[in-house]
Amino acid sequence: MKLNKRQKKELVRIGAGVALYLAAVIAGHTLALPHPVKILLFVPGYFVLALPVLIKAAKNIAHGNMMDENFLMSIASIGAFILGEGSEGTAVMLFNRVGGFFEDYAVTRSRKGVTDLLSLCPEYATIERDGKLEQVSTDEIPVGSTVVVLPGERVPLDGEIVSGETVFDTSPLTGESIPRTARVGDTAVSGYINLKGKIEVRTQKEYEDSTVAKILSLIEDATEKKSKSEHLITRFARIYTPIVVALALALALIPSLLHAAFPALVPQGVGTWVYRAMLFLVVSCPCALVVSVPLGFFGGIGGASRKGVLIKGSNYLELLAKADTFVFDKTGTLTRGTFTVTELVPQGVDGQQLLALAASAERYSAHPIAAAIAASYTGDLREAQVEEVAGKGLRARIDGAQVLVGSAGLLKENGVAFEAPACEKTVVHIARDGVYCGAILISDTLKPDAADTVAALAPYAKTVMLSGDGEAVAHAVARELGIAEVHASLLPQDKAAYLEQLSKGHVCAFCGDGMNDAPSLALADVGIAMGGAGSGAAIEAADVVIMDDKPSKIVLARKYAKKTVRICRENIIFSLAIKCGVMVFGALGLASMWAAVFADVGVLIIAIANSMRASRV
Repeated sequence: MKLNKRQKKELVRIGAGVALYLAAVIAGHTLALPHPVKILLFVPGYFVLALPVLIKAAKNIAHGNMMDENFLMSIASIGAFILGEGSEGTAVMLFNRVGGFFEDYAVTRSRKGVTDLLSLCPEYATIERDGKLEQVSTDEIPVGSTVVVLPGERVPLDGEIVSGETVFDTSPLTGESIPRTARVGDTAVSGYINLKGKIEVRTQKEYEDSTVAKILSLIEDATEKKSKSEHLITRFARIYTPIVVALALALALIPSLLHAAFPALVPQGVGTWVYRAMLFLVVSCPCALVVSVPLGFFGGIGGASRKGVLIKGSNYLELLAKADTFVFDKTGTLTRGTFTVTELVPQGVDGQQLLALAASAERYSAHPIAAAIAASYTGDLREAQVEEVAGKGLRARIDGAQVLVGSAGLLKENGVAFEAPACEKTVVHIARDGVYCGAILISDTLKPDAADTVAALAPYAKTVMLSGDGEAVAHAVARELGIAEVHASLLPQDKAAYLEQLSKGHVCAFCGDGMNDAPSLALADVGIAMGGAGSGAAIEAADVVIMDDKPSKIVLARKYAKKTVRICRENIIFSLAIKCGVMVFGALGLASMWAAVFADVGVLIIAIANSMRASRV
């Protein structure tokens, strides 16, 4: 990754400081100069390195916020000069600047995984007027407009291709490296890159409702939602810094007073104890903790986003690492959700009449099963007045007759007597004027990686499936996947009720398709939506969004979460252990300022390097 202007400027400052520091060291060792002059030789290099830190410390003190690393470094380095240790005072500031440089570089690199998404949507879209191409701001283009997307350009708004054929690079959204062929009638999602030919897209959403706009909003919110670990470290730093300053003052004053009163008991003089107090301040800087923990979480979020897994905050990443129960919706989550009519079971009517009756009602519904039934009938459809019965089907008026199309429960509620066919497929029942007309059998197929996903989660988490389908269908799918606990024939509110029971005493993740599972997604500790490129509802409803609908990405998200939390815990333990150890040894006179520098800057660099591992699984 290239350095930005700020980083290049800082590198120049560090280089100049190193040169002046080495010149002072060489002059001090080769020239016969009095000690005060040797100390003064380090002043130019010190001010080149320390000036930004001193200015920040002064500003913070003016605003009543003196307890930060700038104040600690300023006091410690100036104190070293006062004690005649110009070399060590300059070295403290030099290594502080080196640590700051690595911190800035690491943060920029870690954020890149997320901020790269900010370039997904172009500010302007191209439209054709009077045979000429014009650029218009994306937020000014109404629904139904036709935009032109040339090769190499990003799709500006969600829509349908109405002209041309191309190949899309979907990796910015889904993390998939394999390009996707698209033709007239296919969906074009904002953020996709047009790799091949000129296409025209009829917009179906305004900018504020587009996939990219929702993703950008998600990214902005993610930085505000901190994990418990981050909140703990922030509170810890606020308490910790004043305490160590007080301890440093005590270390400088109390033994010095004891020395004045009882020189035999405390032989070391004031200079020794002030030096140890300065060492204590250098060690005490909490920057390794304050920086490395948020950096680790941001690295995990950024790394996951590059793989097509959007996580709305480090709090959800932390919860996902703790999840011990994964609850799955069936249709659209573990199965493809693309249904086909496999068999007609008419009773008292012709098979085509049965299909025509169902298709005439179902064409008014957006449900995938309804679409499959409507698409399977090629004849003329009748006009119908349709009323949806949530989670159960349709009630329609066709040619003056009342028609019911849906689940067995719908027919039973309306007093229709029937005998359901015995099968392990989704069954849609049809009745007309209270008389059973037969059933249509619908099949769905498992997603290729669904079984592997369940198997990968099984060693450390309980898996449960909640489905709106009948018992036979749900249990057949569960057996194929290896899920032991299944609850079938559930309405959305029933799923939420089961989820509430499963969450008692457990950290529960619910995985749904993001459309009719909003109550469960909101209720779960972590809501995971099979968002799919273009599903704005899923992006809004869930805490984690799988952009390419692959269940295996849930396992990947869990790996990112576990690794990130483990790395942050390592940083906390390592930083505190080293700092406390050097503090104790320093107070006892068993550690030098160089050990203190390592306990501050060295630990910071090690913790940063460790945190950067979170961006890769």
